[in-house]
Amino acid sequence: MSGHSKWATTKHRKGAQDAKRSALFSKLSRNITVAARLGGDPLPENNASLAAAVAKAKAQSMPKDKIKSAIDKAFGSGADAAVYENIVYEGYGPAGVAVYVDCLTDNRNRTAGDVRHLFDKFGGNLGTSGCVSFGFKQKGVFVINNEEGQYDEDKVMEDVMDSGAEDFSMEEDMVEITCAPADFSAVLEALQSKGYSFETAEVQMVPDLYTRLDDEEQIKKMGLLLEKLEENDDVQNVYTSW
Repeated sequence: MSGHSKWATTKHRKGAQDAKRSALFSKLSRNITVAARLGGDPLPENNASLAAAVAKAKAQSMPKDKIKSAIDKAFGSGADAAVYENIVYEGYGPAGVAVYVDCLTDNRNRTAGDVRHLFDKFGGNLGTSGCVSFGFKQKGVFVINNEEGQYDEDKVMEDVMDSGAEDFSMEEDMVEITCAPADFSAVLEALQSKGYSFETAEVQMVPDLYTRLDDEEQIKKMGLLLEKLEENDDVQNVYTSW
C-alpha cells in the first residue's frame, strides 16, 4: 500500500496474487480493529476513523464477514484482545526520496529493527521523527477506474463539487478525487450515492513535492525498498515523494 504514487498502487493491486491479497486483508483487518478500539464504537456511523478503515477495506473487496470479525476483535478480551500501537518511521530512500512508513505493531523493537534494516539494505537511511512529515499533507483520496471511458469529465466535475470534495483529475484510465480529511466520510457517502465505486478510498499522506529518479540502479533500489516494506506485516502504509 504505497500511498499516493498515482496509479502504480492500483495497477499493482489489480495484478496481486492470492497470497498478497491475503496479506493485504490481514493488514486491513488490523487497521479496522485498531480504529474500532480507539474510536470506542463498533458502528462506523458513530466512529469516523472506523468508517475510513471500513471504506478502505471495501475498496479492496474485503468480505463483509472479515470486516465484522475485525470490528468484533476490537472489543474482545484475553487472547482475543487486540493490543497494537501506531508508530510512524520517517527516512530517505535513494537520492533523498522522502519515505513515510505508517505501522501498527504489537512489538515496537521488532518493527523498528525490521524497518531500519530495509532502509539500510536498499540505499536509504532512517531519520528522526518529523524529518520528512513536514513535506506531506493528509488528504482523502478516491481513485475510480475509468478504463472503459464511462465517466464524462463535465459530469464528474459536477458530482465532485456537489459532494464537497476539493479537486479531481482524469488521467490515463483513472479518475482521482481529493478532499479534506475531515470531509472524507461525507464525500465518500455522497459519491457512493451517485453510483461511484472505488479502486482506492482512504486518507493518505500526500507529498507537497515529488522527487524524480532517473538512475536505473536508484530506481531498482527504491522499488525494492517499497516492495519489502509493504510485505512487512507491521507496515500499514508507505507514502513517498517518488
